[in-house]
Amino acid sequence: MEPPPPPELRFLKLLVASLAGVMIAGILAIVALLALRLPGAPVPLALPEGLALPPGARAEAVSFGRDWVVVLAETAGDGAEALVYDRATGALLRRIRLEPSPD
Repeated sequence: MEPPPPPELRFLKLLVASLAGVMIAGILAIVALLALRLPGAPVPLALPEGLALPPGARAEAVSFGRDWVVVLAETAGDGAEALVYDRATGALLRRIRLEPSPD
């Protein structure tokens, strides 16, 4: 028959077990907070059906507003333009020619 472990060893075993439990609870809490606070997949923005670039234009960037869509386009021979479209109908509202800064 083995003698019982000294009280210090029993206390040390209790501390190690409680530390393991606290670490597991902390990891579970972090995972739960990340799952609750991180957003899901972003909802893709729908482009208007009738959105058509002018002939010879190539889209470089797109930006969305509440009621409009801006397409930064490189046009053959004309340089860069910002094309403003109505988001609901896809109608071209305005063409803004972009010129390089004089710097």
